[in-house]
Amino acid sequence: MNMLSTILKKIRRKIVYAGNDLGNLLGRTPRLLSEAQGARIVVYHGICEEDPLRYNNSFITRKVFEQHLQYYKKYFQVLSLDDYFNGRLNPDRFNICITFDDGYENNYKYAFPLLKQYDTPAAFFITGIRETGRDILWNDFLGIVSKHGPERLHYKGTEYKKNQYGQYTSEPGGQRFANLLREGNFGNKAAMIEELSKLYVFRSQPSETDFWGQMTEDQMYEMGASPLVTIGCHGYYHTDLARLTLAEASAEMQRSRSYLQRITGQPIQALAFPYGSYTRDTITSAKKIGFQQLLALDFSFAEDHNDSSLRERFVVNPYISPTNQMIATIKRTYAF
Repeated sequence: MNMLSTILKKIRRKIVYAGNDLGNLLGRTPRLLSEAQGARIVVYHGICEEDPLRYNNSFITRKVFEQHLQYYKKYFQVLSLDDYFNGRLNPDRFNICITFDDGYENNYKYAFPLLKQYDTPAAFFITGIRETGRDILWNDFLGIVSKHGPERLHYKGTEYKKNQYGQYTSEPGGQRFANLLREGNFGNKAAMIEELSKLYVFRSQPSETDFWGQMTEDQMYEMGASPLVTIGCHGYYHTDLARLTLAEASAEMQRSRSYLQRITGQPIQALAFPYGSYTRDTITSAKKIGFQQLLALDFSFAEDHNDSSLRERFVVNPYISPTNQMIATIKRTYAF
C-alpha cells in the first residue's frame, strides 16, 4: 500500500508540474509569480555546462541558472544577504536572496559572469579547504569514486556494495558509506581519500574539473571585491559541525573565518552550516566568534524561530523546470 501511495504521489506531481509548465504558456503562471509576496533564501551548489546529475543531485546547468535569473529579474525582488537579514524587503513582490554553497570554481566560471550580466547580488559560502593544500571536498571525492569505482569496496574491515543509486552501502546493514564518514572530524575523511585515491585517477580527466574543483584564492579575492558578492564561511573542511565536539566545531568556524578574511581582506560575518546541520551550542559559539548571519536549511529547534541571527533556506531542485522551481520556491515545498 505504501509503495502504491508513493507511485500515485509521483504521478500526481508529474501531472501538476506539467500543468504548471502549460500554465506558463497560457499566462497563468506569470500572474501567480508577479502577484506573490514573501521572501526566501535559495541555495545553489554547482553550475556546469551539461550533464548536471553526473555525480550528485546538487548541480544545474549554466543555461538553467540563467533562466532562473531571468525569472528573478522579471518577477521578483533580488536582495543581497545584508538587505535580507536587515529586513529591506519589497512588500509588493516576492523577495529572493541567492546563495551558493561549497565554493566550487564553477561558481566563478559560470555563475559570477551571469550575476554581473544581470546585475544580481548573491552570497557564496566557501570552505577553508584550499588552505590545507587540497582542491576537492571529501564528499565530492567520494562521489567520483562511487561513480567510477568497483561494485564492491572493502574499507577498514567493512564491505560496501553499490546500491541502486550508485552509492556505497555497508553489508550487512545497508548504511551509506557517506553517512558513516560524516561522523567525526576530518581525519577519517582524509584517511579515506588517501586510501581510495588509487581506485580512480580523477585528475586524469581535466574535462571533469567543473564537477569538483574548488575556487582558487585569487578567484575568491576577485569575487569578494565585487559589490554584487558576499563571501561567507562554510566550515573549514566541510565537516558536519553538529557531529563534532563543540571545541572541534568552534575551531573549524574560527579557522575558516580567519582564512577567508585574510584572502578577501574583508570582515566575514556570515556562516552557512555544512549540510544545514548544527546544535544550539554551535550557534552560541558562532556568535562569540563573530558571525552575525547564520544560515541553516530547516530549523532544528523550536527556539530557532525567535533567533534573529538565523535563517532557513530552500535548496534548488535540478529535476524540475525553471517554471516549477519558481513556484516551489514561493511555496517552499516540492510536494504540490
